[in-house]
Amino acid sequence: MSTHATLIKPPKSLPHHSPIENVLQLLPLEDIGPDIFTNARPLWHPPGARGIFGGAAIAQCLSAAQATIPSDFTVHSMHCYFVLAGNSEIPILYHVERVRDGKSFITRTVQARQRGKCIFTTTISFMKENSGGKEKVEHAVPMPTGVKVPPTSKISVSADDDDRPFESVRCKDITTAQGGGGGGGRVPPSARKLRQWIRAVGRISDCPPNVREEETTTGRRAHEPGDNHQAHLSALAYMTDSYFIGTVARVHNLMRFANRRNIEKTLQTFKGSDAERAQMKKYLEEIAKEEQEENDAFGGSPTAATDSRRIGMMVSLDHAIYFHNPRAFRADEWMLTEMESPWAGEGRGVVLQRIWSKDGTLIATCTQEGVVRLQQEKTSKL
Repeated sequence: MSTHATLIKPPKSLPHHSPIENVLQLLPLEDIGPDIFTNARPLWHPPGARGIFGGAAIAQCLSAAQATIPSDFTVHSMHCYFVLAGNSEIPILYHVERVRDGKSFITRTVQARQRGKCIFTTTISFMKENSGGKEKVEHAVPMPTGVKVPPTSKISVSADDDDRPFESVRCKDITTAQGGGGGGGRVPPSARKLRQWIRAVGRISDCPPNVREEETTTGRRAHEPGDNHQAHLSALAYMTDSYFIGTVARVHNLMRFANRRNIEKTLQTFKGSDAERAQMKKYLEEIAKEEQEENDAFGGSPTAATDSRRIGMMVSLDHAIYFHNPRAFRADEWMLTEMESPWAGEGRGVVLQRIWSKDGTLIATCTQEGVVRLQQEKTSKL
């Protein structure tokens, strides 16, 4: 396969679509086989990462699976595994397998492949709407109180700088599992909770992406006018990977870019233009500032200048999303996420994430495990 970002020439961006809709757009490859799709546009490779942004693979797999189910079924869970680092310069093929079509639940598996190898795989379950009955068992963790919602206007510097289709604002009121602020003493990593507001940039349209065509003999579903909640679900899936496994490093104050040498090292390997290099430098310096603020809020553990511990490797292994209220939110409005890490050890770490809509509805719960290895001291051979 030739080395280029997409298999087919990217279509023109639709003016009525938000940036995240254009980024996540898929194209069906019916001439190659049924239920096979490819990315319509190049995918984002975060600075310093081994491959493409994991959220892109999660969201596009969901979009591909959604294109094979009836319109009255909605996703309720995804279980994903990151197998290989995705290359942003090579097209991705998404292969959907129709595992089961039941009366209340539908199951799909999706493999994302590059150069014939699986780089990402997920099993997705969909539930028929209103199939839970009139009498229900219901409860939900309430949204944290006293967290200020960001203004409606676009304010995220990072979203402008790196052209991401979503923006985020970290909350400065870092808390512990027992409640209260992080100041006044050293807070243990397992008790730390990190929060941020996230939303898609622009407004997600009411028009479904063109991958979801009218129902055909292959089973691709039809959509009612204005029915585009699948785009909000895919956008949410994309954003769930934002700063996720990095929570382990953050609760341990293992700052990646607060050390100036780490920024310079990352810039040395960057192959873009001088303007792009300056843009990346600004992006990394913004992260460094946020890292230092978190370090101070957590009780003043060793600073980046004196802490000898460094992250040697940090990559995601698996990722799960449970969608609780799939039609009770808009992904282009502010959503609050709260992350904590209950355990880390043996070179791995686990992170839990809850996401609420701005009106306090719990819309998703996520988990992620990843490799979190420190740089090891070199020992001389005897």
